[in-house]
Amino acid sequence: MAPLRHLLSASLDSLRDLIPIVLVVAFFQLVVLRQSVPDLAAILAGTLLVVAGLTLFMQGLTLGLFPLGESLAYAFARKGSVAWLLIFAFALGFSTTVAEPALIAVAGEAAQAAAVAGVIEATAEARAGYALGLRYTVALAVGVALVIGVLRILRGWPIEYLLIGGYLSVLAMTPFAPREILGIAFDSGAVTTSTVTVPMVTALGVGLASSIEGRNPMVDGFGLIAFASLTPMVFVMLFGLLA
Repeated sequence: MAPLRHLLSASLDSLRDLIPIVLVVAFFQLVVLRQSVPDLAAILAGTLLVVAGLTLFMQGLTLGLFPLGESLAYAFARKGSVAWLLIFAFALGFSTTVAEPALIAVAGEAAQAAAVAGVIEATAEARAGYALGLRYTVALAVGVALVIGVLRILRGWPIEYLLIGGYLSVLAMTPFAPREILGIAFDSGAVTTSTVTVPMVTALGVGLASSIEGRNPMVDGFGLIAFASLTPMVFVMLFGLLA
C-alpha cells in the first residue's frame, strides 16, 4: 500500500503543477477569445496522459537516473583516474545529447528551414545530413562542456570567470557567423537542457562534488548545465561557418 500511496501522492503533485497551465489556457480560450473548447474529451484525456507521463518520468529520475549518475561519479572519484573521469564526462555529455528528443526535433526543423531558405539542397538526403551534423555538433559541444565542468570541480576554478569568458566568446563570434545560423545557435543552448541531459549531468556534478574532500555540493556540484548551454552556441556558429 505504501508504494501505491506514494504514486498517488506524486500524481496529485503533477496535477497540481499542471493546473496553472490549464487555467491560463482556459481563461484565454473562454474569456478572451470567447470560443468553446474544441474536442473537450480528447483534451481531458490528453491532460490525464500528461499527468501520468510526468509522474512516471519524475519517479524514474528519482529511482533510476539520479542514483545512477551519482554512483558513477563516486566510483570514478574513488578510482582516482582523472583521464577516465574526463573520458566518462565527455561520453556522457555526447551520448545523452545525441539522444535528446528536443534536439532531434529542433535539428529536423532547422534542416527543413535551411532547405526552404536555399542554404542546402531541398532533398531528403541533404536535410538528413544537415540535421545529423547539427546534432553531432551540439553533442560534441556538450561533451566538451562537461569536461570543462568536471575540471572546474576538480581544480576548484571559479565558475563566474569561465562563464564570463564563454559568453564573451559568443558575443565576439556573433558578427562573423552566418545570419541563417545565429537563431539556431542560440536556441541550441536551450534544447540541451531538457529531459535526458539534465538529470544525468546534474547527478554527475553533485555526486562528484560530494565525493571529493573540500568540495561543497551546493557550490561546486551545480553549474555543469550552464556550460552545457553555453558551448553549443559557439560550436553551432562554427558549424555554420564551415557548413
